[in-house]
Amino acid sequence: MIGRLNHVAIVVPDLAAAAESYRSTLGAKVSAPLALPEHGVTTVFVELPNSKIELLFPLGEESSIAKFLENNPSGGMHHLCYEVEDILAARDRLKAAGARVLGDGEPRIGAHGKPVLFLHPKDFFGTLVELEQA
Repeated sequence: MIGRLNHVAIVVPDLAAAAESYRSTLGAKVSAPLALPEHGVTTVFVELPNSKIELLFPLGEESSIAKFLENNPSGGMHHLCYEVEDILAARDRLKAAGARVLGDGEPRIGAHGKPVLFLHPKDFFGTLVELEQA
């Protein structure tokens, strides 16, 4: 059901410094910051030959990413994102198998302009999983 790994998301305490580190120290191609108010984050994507790294920073104090940084002041891995061909079929199959879809269970538009869903980390061995329609 899942396709390729789309990205690994990392919460960072300083988005500009993290982006510059990936750009100058690691020589990566780094996108401009993109504010996503509906998700409560500002994001930057680091392009890799086979995937991406998503750097996340809270957008507003109510952001779940702000809470993550409170508990992990240095930042850290937040989630893995896998591609699926049909997000609604994937959601229905996962729910039938007992997996919990976060939120209201309906896909929202993510940073790439495609539908996304998040799955409860307790159902995936402590890892928050995002599904993105390919």
